[in-house]
Amino acid sequence: MKKILLPTDFSENAYNAIAYAIKAFKDEECKFYLLNTYTPVLYDSEYILYNSTQPNLAEAYKKNSLSGLRKVERKINRDFKNPKHRFEKISAFNLLIDEMKEQLKSKEIDLVIMGTQGATGAEEILIGTNSVHAINKLKAPLLMIPSDNEYHPPVNILFPTDFELNFSAAQLEPILNLVKNHNSKINILHVFFGKDLDEKQEENKKNLSKIISDFPHQFNTIEDKSVTKAIEKFQEKNTVDLLFMVNNKRSFFENLLFRPVVNKIGFHIKVPFMVIPSGKFS
Repeated sequence: MKKILLPTDFSENAYNAIAYAIKAFKDEECKFYLLNTYTPVLYDSEYILYNSTQPNLAEAYKKNSLSGLRKVERKINRDFKNPKHRFEKISAFNLLIDEMKEQLKSKEIDLVIMGTQGATGAEEILIGTNSVHAINKLKAPLLMIPSDNEYHPPVNILFPTDFELNFSAAQLEPILNLVKNHNSKINILHVFFGKDLDEKQEENKKNLSKIISDFPHQFNTIEDKSVTKAIEKFQEKNTVDLLFMVNNKRSFFENLLFRPVVNKIGFHIKVPFMVIPSGKFS
């Protein structure tokens, strides 16, 4: 049974991501964990955390959190009654990313699906978004659903890569699972910066081709100075239902380009965006 974590702040954006998850995995046995975190916003948070004279405040927040989760579950049951799906509600007094990390370990979560509204201007530099923090801190596959995204089956998947990583079938399982269930096509996109692939990259490309040999796929190359511009060019000429990347934190390419690219796309995505961390993840 697939285990999927669904963070919610009870907004329409969060429910939109929940709806996407339920539709995308409608034919699979799944256990969904509905997670809401709450932290009372006060000037002296340490005082509230450790002072026993303020128990009512924390209880009020917890009560509202549990009530909100029950409402979400009732709405799900009204909108998407599916005998293959089970739900568990989690209310936690914690910061969202910290609690998500704990739940990944304790529940052995396979995938996190969350909504993202993005940020603009100075906010993009100063505070980021929960989804971008999740990209950088969670050691689990993450699928982000843009605000107001209208569900389309992930039939056309775009996979930008520099072929610096030697992928394994196990590592790509989350995306290959979607490909199998939706008869998807994978478009692998390499951005040409004026330098041909070296021997290592060629070997990694051959290995990737073997892993996805049983699935519809096509290798594409676009010459550009920017990964984001190359992605935009591809989307202008081709239908893309889902963007997929591996967030490699060790490669030379990532240090120069990829992490900023991942972060920037995290703010401005127009289609669902799946990110898988490189290496082993829990």
